[in-house]
Amino acid sequence: MPAAQRAAQQRSIPWFVRGGRVLAWLLVGVSLGLSLWIVVPAPTRWLLPLGVGAPEVSPWLAGLSAIAAIAVWVTHRRTRASAISAGIALRIALGLCATALILSLLPLMQVAGTSDAIAAEMRAVLGPNYLAQIPPPLQEKLRPRPFRLQDVFRGIIPAPEPLSIKRGLVFATPDGVPLRLNVYRPSAMSTYPTLVVIYGGAWQGGSPDSHEIFSRYVAAQGYTVVAIDYRHAPQHPFPAQIEDVRAALAYLKTHGAELGADLTRLALLGRSAGAQLAAIAAYQQPPILPIRAVINYYGPVDLTVGYAEPPIPDPIDTRAVLRAFLGGTPNQVPHLYRQASPIRYVQPGLPPTLLVYAGRDHVVQAKYGYQLYRQLRATGNQAVWLEIPWAEHAFDILFSGVGNQLALYYTERFLAWALYANPT
Repeated sequence: MPAAQRAAQQRSIPWFVRGGRVLAWLLVGVSLGLSLWIVVPAPTRWLLPLGVGAPEVSPWLAGLSAIAAIAVWVTHRRTRASAISAGIALRIALGLCATALILSLLPLMQVAGTSDAIAAEMRAVLGPNYLAQIPPPLQEKLRPRPFRLQDVFRGIIPAPEPLSIKRGLVFATPDGVPLRLNVYRPSAMSTYPTLVVIYGGAWQGGSPDSHEIFSRYVAAQGYTVVAIDYRHAPQHPFPAQIEDVRAALAYLKTHGAELGADLTRLALLGRSAGAQLAAIAAYQQPPILPIRAVINYYGPVDLTVGYAEPPIPDPIDTRAVLRAFLGGTPNQVPHLYRQASPIRYVQPGLPPTLLVYAGRDHVVQAKYGYQLYRQLRATGNQAVWLEIPWAEHAFDILFSGVGNQLALYYTERFLAWALYANPT
């Protein structure tokens, strides 16, 4: 078709139809662009939120891809057979929509198999009847299924239990820095099994307010949740952070009863940098308080190896983060790298550990977490390996996301077993 004829035909199309086609193509671009982050690792810190979020909101992206395909079909379906280029454009657009849809369905396609593998691991490590040991009233508050599609769209609603929340309690002032903690617990005056939560943030940022929806969710099940603070690098290099965690535990030892904490049933949970601190605090001897369990969400394990073999791509510049945290390279301060590596503290008789790692983590690679898991099992400790194969680092920041639903389902069962059922 001559160019002049094509131009005339294009002018004959109503403006609103042309506008609809532009909008349809925009939807195609957005759906495909976002869905690609499910399989493409983020190369920079600024793009990391896309790599974290895309797999977790993949059902939304699947819906967007379907809407884009419908929009393309509706806006192009009246194209005349002679308009060959328009027909080709239609097929290309539908092909891109199909690609986006397939990518967005990848996490959902892995949920069932991943859940079955984790369930088998839990039974093998904790015992085939570990769920029967959890008190029935608590079992009723646990999530009924590992994944519910509707929760991705409506969000996970914490149980409507009235809570007592105290924020900003100062537990120490090292170097003049006020360190605070938040306490979440049921409103009824009593002491409850206690979970100490330590936030992540590359040891350089964060606060006890981080992941508050998780703290409230757990407290509503019948726990006292204590979210603690610590000093940040590089102004305060290691071991300041572990000293602060131990100071928080010492504060609990003195003030636990007034905060509603049952210190005979105490667990630690940390995320990323906080998981490294939680593991050392639990494994280091002697402990400030008896620790019944540790929950490690994608925590660094061997900092010397982590420096030598950073992830590719490396969105947060792992080596720069470690130098800021420890005050130098492994060659300059090898003793600090060893002291800050949880795997160096593994020995028989440690508390049960749940290790939660993301299979596509490009901040703390899952293979390092698996090394800690193998070392714990080799020394006779109870350790449960929970890997979310499609997830990226910090996936649980999206509380109702696909990966966090699965992690939350087994985390709350492990915690209930450790603090309500495990007789140790």
